[in-house]
Order: sequence, then structure tokens, then C-alpha cells
Amino acid sequence: MIRFEQVSVTYEGAAGPSLQGVDLVIPEGELTLLVGPSGVGKSTLLGAVSGLVPHFTGGRLSGRVTVAGRDTRTHKPRELADVVGTVGQDPRAHFVTDTVEDELAYGMESLGLPPAVMRRRVEETLDLLGLNELRDRPLATLSGGQQQRVAIGSVLTPHPRVLVLDEPTSALDPAAAEEVLAVLQRLVHDLGTTVLMAEHRLERVVQYADQVLLLPAPGAAPVLGPPAEIMAVSPVHPPVVALGRLAGWTPLPLSIRDARRLATPLRTHLSPPPPHTPTPPAPHIPAPPAHIPAPPAFEERGPGRSPDLAASPAFEARGLRRSPGGGAAGLLARLLRRGTPSPTPTPSPAPEGPAAHTRGLGVRRTRTDVLRDIDLTVAPGEIIALMGRNGAGKSTLLATLVGTLAPTTGEVTVGGRTPHRTPPPEMVRRVGLVPQEPRDLLYADTVAAECAAADSDAGAAPGTCRALVRALLPEVPDETHPRDLSEGQRLALALALVLTGRPALLLLDEPTRGLDYAAKVRLVEILRALAADGHAIVLATHDVELAAELAHRVVILAGGEVVADGPTAEVVVSSPAFAPQVAKVLAPGHWLTVSQVAAALDARESR
Repeated sequence: MIRFEQVSVTYEGAAGPSLQGVDLVIPEGELTLLVGPSGVGKSTLLGAVSGLVPHFTGGRLSGRVTVAGRDTRTHKPRELADVVGTVGQDPRAHFVTDTVEDELAYGMESLGLPPAVMRRRVEETLDLLGLNELRDRPLATLSGGQQQRVAIGSVLTPHPRVLVLDEPTSALDPAAAEEVLAVLQRLVHDLGTTVLMAEHRLERVVQYADQVLLLPAPGAAPVLGPPAEIMAVSPVHPPVVALGRLAGWTPLPLSIRDARRLATPLRTHLSPPPPHTPTPPAPHIPAPPAHIPAPPAFEERGPGRSPDLAASPAFEARGLRRSPGGGAAGLLARLLRRGTPSPTPTPSPAPEGPAAHTRGLGVRRTRTDVLRDIDLTVAPGEIIALMGRNGAGKSTLLATLVGTLAPTTGEVTVGGRTPHRTPPPEMVRRVGLVPQEPRDLLYADTVAAECAAADSDAGAAPGTCRALVRALLPEVPDETHPRDLSEGQRLALALALVLTGRPALLLLDEPTRGLDYAAKVRLVEILRALAADGHAIVLATHDVELAAELAHRVVILAGGEVVADGPTAEVVVSSPAFAPQVAKVLAPGHWLTVSQVAAALDARESR
């Protein structure tokens, strides 16, 4: 169905090819999962299948890619639309109409299908993806996860033979992700659709794959094979695979069910269980809780370093870390503590009392209560994970904390100020938001120009932001255009722009979207360092593994209300939807991460 014949892709100005020597066949009627670290060319490979590479992206493609016998070099994307459906990372870039139902019908209109066929397929897709209640909604009013489901539905209605998906579950809550993956599996099994999907959250998808295509490193030869065989050697892998490697399980488990069948000896061996997450740190003594291990350093890969060890949670847990204060997080913490006096100094607010507080908070939009009676207190040095299904109100709550949205009822205070009534220049040192799409903060043509604007906006001395960028992105030159950065690099740049104002409260909306496991390790290290330096952090996330690794507290929203609020171990272990993989495998014990298990095994071995 999809054939690559010695395919290489090189973009103008690039030091080397993004893809090199790809020669393989993607099986027909199977779900093939494309994996690999960031920057190895996964999006380029997907674009070569859909015709976007080189017709839309530019660059030079050598070799040949054929889909259902059509050569993508001689067929533009519109000439492949009846056989290839494509969904990218950003659903908003995919939309061409204003409402859900119109968007589902648009692709079929372009192909000239009869109205009766279009109507039937729209109804089928609405039911298939659980979108019926949203059919008349404007796309701009949907949550990120709802938009992603609509984007997937819009390419399903023309009934293509091949589906190409780039991170289709990245914006979805766990339940919605399971629904979409079940739909994809049904398309493969019942209709024989060929699905080629790239996804960083392997814990969600690897058990559904028939084949895994691994791009191990830039320019390295791809490897195609059964999921268990590829995961045994892959530099990126989900926690259940890391746990299996650590425990020496054979065969290597890919699902919770398979792992539980092998886990009884390990559960018996792990005694006593780890302590529950302690009470959040007191306002004047910000500190991470004792049960969370010291921040794992992001290890740069050098000659002779095994790439799978570098990205493995077990590797990070076994003490192979830099000395305290080293690495990006250590430099970042020193920069934030030291600061640089500006021409007109603006003192950071003293951490007296809570960093943020809401009481009876309510937000109403178009006769709908988006938030109701929210009581929340955030202490300095505390990390809180906001979780809940798509549309639960997580992003709305962050918007009220940063001041871009005024509450309908109740009150909000951040650093002793009411955010929506305080001028932005006064709030920049009290609260900063890294949005779900970091590119929303990026307007300039170069990294250097972004940094200069951030220094000016924050009233900081010239060079303040650039120093933070050097700590987070040491390999990125000043003249780089933000659009040429990877998702992880854009997130790091947006984080540096926000941190230029040294806000006491840092808000992040879906910060791990588009990040591979190594980039997530680096983000965790940075956020832990910030919390240890007294910054309060609230992150809205569907990433249960991130919450388990990082958060002191978890707050779960449903229907705009708080339905759970407590220490991470207590909240997530009791929730089937929000429990991390390790917790499900080792239940009823309160183990959350592979690093906890590795530390416990090391402690037993050293006795």
C-alpha cells in the first residue's frame, strides 16, 4: 500500500538530510506506529506519504514514495485526497469551515460526492467519534481535544484507504484518547484501512499497533518490526516497557494487562510501599515533597552512550545524574535567583501567604456554567496538576488566574492582586502563562528578537531572556526563526519568555504536547528546580505520567466543578482514568513511577 524506495529528503539550508535511505513497505490494512526521538524526521516521513513533502514544504525528495500505486512526486496532495487522509499536530490549522457539521462535510464536497452520501457519512462519523452533541457548535468554541476529534472525523468521511496521523491523541484526555484509538482499530480491523500514525505518548497507543516503525536517530536507517521487538531496543518507550526492562520480564509487556500477569513477584518484592505524597509545602518554606526523587538530569548523548538508556526512567532513577546544581535546571535556578537589575527595578512580590487563591469562583459563557464554585489555594513552591476530561474547565481556570478572563462570580487573587483588574505590566512578575500552543506567544522573526521583546515587556535588563534561553536551548542560534524549532524547543522558548518576568506563579497548559520522553525529562527537571526556588506551578494536563512524576497535588475537574483534590498518590491511584501505568500494574500499592520502583530495588540491594 505504501512503498518507500531509497527515499531521502533534504530541506533548503539544512546541514544534512532529514530522512536518508528509507527503503521499506508499510503493510496494507494494518496500524503502523511511527516512533523515535524528536528531530529524527517523523513528520517529514508522514508528509512524504501525503504529498505535503515536497509539494507544500519545499525541499528536495530523492527516491520514490508510492501510495496505492500513485507516485507522490507527481501527484499533489489534492490528487491524493481520495486515498490519503491526513491529520496534523495542530487541528486549528486543519479547519476550513466554521462549524463541526460543515467541517465533516467539506472534504466530501471537494470530492463531489452526492448529498445523500454526504449526509449519511456525516451522521456515521458524528456517532463514531461522540460528536453528535457538538454538531452545530462553532469550531472556535471547542476545547483542544474536541477540535482534534473533529479534525480526525473530517478525514474519515471521504473513506480514504490510508490514514496518516501526526500525534492524534496529544490534546485528548485519557478517555477520549481511548475512544479515538478504538475507532482507528475498528477502521483497521473491519474496513482494512491502512493507518500510519506518529505519537509520542506511547503508553496510549503501542498496544494497538500491528507494526512499529522506528527512526532511531537522524540519518539512521529505519527499523520496521513487531511492537515487542522494536520496544526492546527503542530509545523511546512507555513506562510499562521501562518497568519490564527493569524487572527483566520476558516477553516484554506492551499493555497493563500483560504486565500485571508478570508482576506478582515484583509486587511481593516491593515492600513496604512508598509513602503517600505529603502535605503541600508551607508558604514560607517551599520544598518538593520527600517521596519524589531528586530531579533527573537531562543527559546529553555523547559517543558511546546508549540512546535507550539515556531516555529510560530506570536509568535516571539509578543515580546516574549530574551533581546538584548542574545541567540546564541548575543554571536556570541560579539565573532566576540572581536576576539582573533593570533600569527601573520592579521588585518581585514577597511570597507572603498563598501564591494564588480562589473562593467561590464561577465563570459563565453563553448561558453555560464553565466553572462553578471553585475553591483553590496554591502555595509557593507547590506543583499542582489540573486534570479532567476535555471541556472540564482547566484552561478556563488558568485564564482566570492569569487575568485574561474575568470571573462571573466569586473572587480570584494572585500575589495579593485581582488579576483581571490589574494592569498587565504589574502582573508580569506575579503570574505567567505558557499556553497550549506556545507559538501563540511567538511573533518575532528570530529567537534574538523574541528575547529582546521579552526583556522590554518585563522591564528586565537586556540579555536576561537570552541567558534563560541559553540555559534551556543551548544549541539554538540567535538567528533561528521560531517556526523552525521543534515542538519541544518552541515550548522551551515560550517558557523562557515567561520566566523573564520571574513570575511567582507559573501556569502551563498541556506542556507535554508534542514532547518526546527525553524532552519531558528535561521539562520535569526544570519545573522541579523552579518549585524548589519558591515558584508555584499549576499545570493543566492530560498526561497522567507527568502528573505522577511531578505534582505534589492533583485537582480533578468535571463539569466545571472540583471533584477531587489531594496528594497525587491518593488521587491518581484511586482513579481508573488518571492512574499512571506503574500504579495500574502494581496496584494496590501506591507506586507511581518507574523511578520509585528502581530506587526501592536499589535500596533493598544495598541492605
